[in-house]
Amino acid sequence: MGILSGNPKEEPMHYGEIFNVWSYSLAAKGKISCYHTLLQHTGDADLKKLLDDLIDEAKLEAAECDQLLSEHELVPAPFLPEKPKAALEEIPVGARFSDPEIGSAIAMDNVAALVACSQAMGAAIREDIGALFAKYHASKTALAVRILRMNKEKGWLIPPPLQLKKADKVEA
Repeated sequence: MGILSGNPKEEPMHYGEIFNVWSYSLAAKGKISCYHTLLQHTGDADLKKLLDDLIDEAKLEAAECDQLLSEHELVPAPFLPEKPKAALEEIPVGARFSDPEIGSAIAMDNVAALVACSQAMGAAIREDIGALFAKYHASKTALAVRILRMNKEKGWLIPPPLQLKKADKVEA
């Protein structure tokens, strides 16, 4: 089989794998910055804990992706500069994100990350890269359950139209 046989870590990455790893790292670094900002906008303890966990996960993902890129002599995406700290009370009410807005935003971000992981898994021909994104997908799935449960418990979830009554079957 040539260069694609043996230890996957010794195989070259194809351009799609490089792009997926690099762009996922960039997105994770953007989420670290974004979630640090959102952390300053919330007063809810459960939401703060979830944001902390999302930040920790994004830091791990960025570090692992950057390590993979560096091993192949590729330059990782840069980290964004840290933003100054602000107390919740210092943020004007009209400029502050509300807890329900934050809950919705992190749910949408997580869904987008799940799709990105699925796409990267499908494009990977190196088993280790596919497995890396499968690991991220599993983490995002667990976080999705926590986010959904929190949004439901807090009354922040805005469901799509619900079918409360089943339509009668029409026989032809």
